[in-house]
Amino acid sequence: MIYESGNTSYTVVSTLFSGEVNSCYMARLSDDMDGRSFTIIVLRDHNLIRSLMEAESKIESIGDSQLVDHFTYGSSYILVFPYRQERPLEKFFVGDILTLSEVEKIGTNLLLGCISASLPYPMLYLILDQNLINLSRDGSVYFSYDIDFKDFDERKTENDCTVKCAEILKNILSTKADDKNISYELISRKSDNNSYSNFTELYRDLQIAATPKQRRGIIVRIKSFFFRNMDTIFGILFWICLIAGIVALILLLTHVVWGDVPLIRIFINNFKIIGTESLQR
Repeated sequence: MIYESGNTSYTVVSTLFSGEVNSCYMARLSDDMDGRSFTIIVLRDHNLIRSLMEAESKIESIGDSQLVDHFTYGSSYILVFPYRQERPLEKFFVGDILTLSEVEKIGTNLLLGCISASLPYPMLYLILDQNLINLSRDGSVYFSYDIDFKDFDERKTENDCTVKCAEILKNILSTKADDKNISYELISRKSDNNSYSNFTELYRDLQIAATPKQRRGIIVRIKSFFFRNMDTIFGILFWICLIAGIVALILLLTHVVWGDVPLIRIFINNFKIIGTESLQR
């Protein structure tokens, strides 16, 4: 499947999501050799398309918007964003191996990501509500765009997004609730009362209550290294296990065919004679 925008052609590689009003695909440029990938959102519902276009027109500045392209294709409306391998926050965030200041830093990165996204608030709300939040190995945060637009509500505002973001921050900070966590106490109390009306207010509270950076102990640093490089470590262990399995299979087959293992016999025979003296009597 190919979607064309002017002189640009996007070739679909795989399906990321398929729903009632939209589908999301991973695609690449048809004439691009460097392997860049994109998330393509295909909106099919006419009422949804009109509501989203109206919401887009209300964005005051593009800022750091990740939107690469948008165009109509037949009766569909297409949005194109960069594609990055997913590392879901809810899966890769492990508060036990981080200091309170590091947890607060991740929360700050999430908040700054929301502020700089330059997305329509109804769309940003869906990203937060559907947990399309990813955590890089260095603690930075980025969004995925395989969004289900079924519950798109053009009435969602910055206030709604801020309240949702505050809930996520509260859950992150709760992992350090026993560490004299002033930021958790403050944000939790105001979040429970839906007191936040904009991102600036939430950011100010997080910075005011933030804990000075702490030095981690050796055990915590070892755990942090393990979780940060978990994908690589498990990849290495997989290949070690695979090679060990192949070697074990070869040894088993040689034992069945020859009655023993020739490789082991070579080593044993070498130790029967040391220098010019036989060890056998």
